[in-house]
Amino acid sequence: MQSISYHRIKIYDPVLRLLHAWNALVLLMLMVTAWTSDLFERGAHVQALWELHVYLGYALVFGLSARLFWGFLGPRHAQFSDMWHPRAWRRAFTERSFATPPHFGHHVLASAAYLAVYAALLIMSVTGLGLAATELGMGPFDDWLGDRIWLKTILEETHELITNVLAGFVLVHMAALIWHERKDSTPFAQSMVTGYQYLRTYKDRHRE
Repeated sequence: MQSISYHRIKIYDPVLRLLHAWNALVLLMLMVTAWTSDLFERGAHVQALWELHVYLGYALVFGLSARLFWGFLGPRHAQFSDMWHPRAWRRAFTERSFATPPHFGHHVLASAAYLAVYAALLIMSVTGLGLAATELGMGPFDDWLGDRIWLKTILEETHELITNVLAGFVLVHMAALIWHERKDSTPFAQSMVTGYQYLRTYKDRHRE
């Protein structure tokens, strides 16, 4: 017979967890303000919502910049190198096998999606700052792009596409956490709250 126990290690540092919470909350609020403003016709309250949306965008740029900085200078499991596994991605693609051994740190295969999300957030930030300049005359790009109205459509379509992709990722990410917790009977989601990760271990129990 086998007995199941859990091996627990502190993996994620407080700065990483704080930045994860900051960026996740700001991203959610950005989506809410954008979708809420679309429900109303133009007016002072809509203008206020869009201005709040721009300030939230500044908060995202700050949080994302800090995360990029921490991704190169932070502890081991905060670094982007902890999410860089091209051989595993290539093997999973060619062999159509997505099983990975238990592993502390970012999931080997899911880390490809995490890196793609950071790239999407960068595009979202740049296009958002561009829209703030062309539509509202706000932000650091105003002097450069403020009078280039022809850019509005390109920026807006790209920004909305990235927003929808990120919204889909959030839903899939949450569903995957719930599914893995149920399938593996192991806590996952709490790791970005406490910093601890758990791995199941098995021991043979011999009857005398």
